[in-house]
Amino acid sequence: MTSAGRVPSVERMAEHTTLLPRRTLGTQGLTAGAIGLGTMGMTMAYGAPDERSSIATLHRAHELGVTLFDTAELYGLGTGSNEQLLGRAVRGFRDEILIATKFGFDLSDPARIGRALDSRPEHIREVAENSLRHLGTDRIDVLYQHRVDPDVPIEDVAGTVGELIAEGKVRYFGLSEAGPGTIRRAHAVHPVSVLQTEYSLFERAVEAEVLPVVRELGIGFVPYSPLGRGFLTGAVRPAAEYDADDMRHTMDERWRPGNYEKNVAAVRELTELAQSKGWTVTQLALAWLLAQGDDVVPIPGTRSPRRLEENVAAAHVDLGAEDLARVQEILPYGAAGSRYPAAVMPTWR
Repeated sequence: MTSAGRVPSVERMAEHTTLLPRRTLGTQGLTAGAIGLGTMGMTMAYGAPDERSSIATLHRAHELGVTLFDTAELYGLGTGSNEQLLGRAVRGFRDEILIATKFGFDLSDPARIGRALDSRPEHIREVAENSLRHLGTDRIDVLYQHRVDPDVPIEDVAGTVGELIAEGKVRYFGLSEAGPGTIRRAHAVHPVSVLQTEYSLFERAVEAEVLPVVRELGIGFVPYSPLGRGFLTGAVRPAAEYDADDMRHTMDERWRPGNYEKNVAAVRELTELAQSKGWTVTQLALAWLLAQGDDVVPIPGTRSPRRLEENVAAAHVDLGAEDLARVQEILPYGAAGSRYPAAVMPTWR
């Protein structure tokens, strides 16, 4: 914090990229800047892509000290476009960052993209080779299983990723949206370095059982959608006002009538708290996540350089006990409404 109690200016951060603190994710040697960058929205789920803005955002992230860049096979909808975009953008500084990508879906049928799972060992290897080619790199820093496949023993998954690590094609093994039992079984075969699951002021389910297990086992935690898919930026509209290809239009029940109004009211109170301290509500939401433990590195997604700068500055917001208590009073259990419809809600195992 500065003497005025506010976060350092974006200009000062640009001059001193080391101001972004580093954090340790797990016990396998993985370290990253305290704020990462999710790239899903650069090619899917949030309206039409904007490649120029996305690349500018990726370059700005590097300038500001972001080191963890998150992509996935799924984000290209079977074309590789998201990984290719990231690979092109970071080519000039590839060795200074971490690239995380994911396997676990069968993308062969466009009608079932995002719903058909495939973590067979041969498919994991196929996806990994494709990802290496799309990214234009010789290694994947973190390879996640995107969703648990009930038809493939997690021991087989962990063993296959372990082989890829032994071959030098992957550095660290990660899981996404996995439950305590799966995490333990995978970790017994090959150490899991990091778990990625949705976590934010709006979504708190991991606190009951998942976070205690990853901390017991020495696994880092990477929250995705740390801003409630944009709701915690304050720049929201009712579901019907988003484009049909925007997941907030159809997928996220927090935007449904009845839930939407309650959530807007909560964000209004959070905004008042943030403004009283000289922060934005976005910075408050990210700082709250960082305050949950030194093993947490959120990956807010954006394709706006200015939004990115705002997000990165959150690493310098120091929430006091009174601030945390007030946040808990406003949102004791998370948002009104589920993050996914029941038909596609991840099932933790």
